[in-house]
Amino acid sequence: MAWNEPGGGNQHDPWSGGGRRGGGSGGGGGNNSGPPDLDEALKKFQDKLNRMLGGGRGKRGGGGKGGGGRRNVFALPGLLLIVALAIWAASGFYLVDQAERGVVLRFGKFQQIVTPGLHWNPPLIDDVRMVNVTRVRSLSQTQSMLTRDENIVEVEISAQYQVANPRDFVLNVRNPQLSIENALDSALRHVVGGTDMIEILTSGREILGSTVASRLQSYLDSYGTGLSLQTINIESTAPPNPVQDAFDDVIRAREDRQRTINEAIAYANAIIPQAQGQAQRLIEQGQGYRESVVAEAQGQANRFNSLLSEYRNAPKIMRERLYLDAISEVLGQTNKVLVDVSENSPLMYLPLDQLRSGSAGRNDQATDSTSEESSVDPRALERTRSQQQSSSSGIRREGRQ
Repeated sequence: MAWNEPGGGNQHDPWSGGGRRGGGSGGGGGNNSGPPDLDEALKKFQDKLNRMLGGGRGKRGGGGKGGGGRRNVFALPGLLLIVALAIWAASGFYLVDQAERGVVLRFGKFQQIVTPGLHWNPPLIDDVRMVNVTRVRSLSQTQSMLTRDENIVEVEISAQYQVANPRDFVLNVRNPQLSIENALDSALRHVVGGTDMIEILTSGREILGSTVASRLQSYLDSYGTGLSLQTINIESTAPPNPVQDAFDDVIRAREDRQRTINEAIAYANAIIPQAQGQAQRLIEQGQGYRESVVAEAQGQANRFNSLLSEYRNAPKIMRERLYLDAISEVLGQTNKVLVDVSENSPLMYLPLDQLRSGSAGRNDQATDSTSEESSVDPRALERTRSQQQSSSSGIRREGRQ
């Protein structure tokens, strides 16, 4: 028999120093400084539970019969209900991460959106669905589609998007991933169908991406998906493989054409300013000539008016002066020399025109002419002198009239 068996004769406690427990109601007589008796504590708990469930058993007497207490039929269900309520309440606590938002549905109807932190909602009544609102989701497609000029082109496109409205993301669309795939395909086909193939393959790729992005975002807003488009990238645009070489030739020809156009524009930018400068210079020269002519005409008119006033005061003197000025101006531009001498004076001829020129060649010509004159017949020379004298006297008489 065990040392601590209830009702047994062996009541020696190994922790009590060999003392023996007393059997009286006071519980005295033994050393109780050791650890608690687990079996006795379990028995006491069992007795209390039995009393709660169906009343306590009667104490065992020497010859008396044990009388059983009245049994409580609601005790066990109540205890089970309390345990179930405790488990149900404890299961209502949940934690929302910093990158998430919780959409609370009460009996399937939207209740609220909870922010990061510790929250409690009644289980089986509220349904909390977590949505990550910071993660950037991506989507890529490669499609063959028809352009406006009835050519086939292969376009590879990728999109990045985030959840902007958790409520719409959870409630409005059953499958947001499938919805954005269909919307992207529709927007891309619509834009490519209204664009020529050459623009899609060359310079129109940037415009294609921006147009698809705006149209796709409008589709997502009209569907109420709660998604926000971040970027659209046109990864590649290419014609079908059987006609790839032909399209490469076309692209090279277009590049050569554009290069020639750029060269012509550069030449025009270089030559047009030069021509404009020359034209401006001619215009300024014409204006300067016009101003000089006008000024000269005005000066001559003023000079004529001045001479007219002087002429009215002394007509004879002004007539003589004007005549001499005109003769000196006319004869000053010729290489002929006229000498006015008397009839008895000898004629002396000096090549003044040759001396004034200062040219060596013309000096030689003057020397030859002088030598030829010395070899002329004296009678012919005399006849020439008489003619010059007569013409000089006639000129002098005409000037003195």
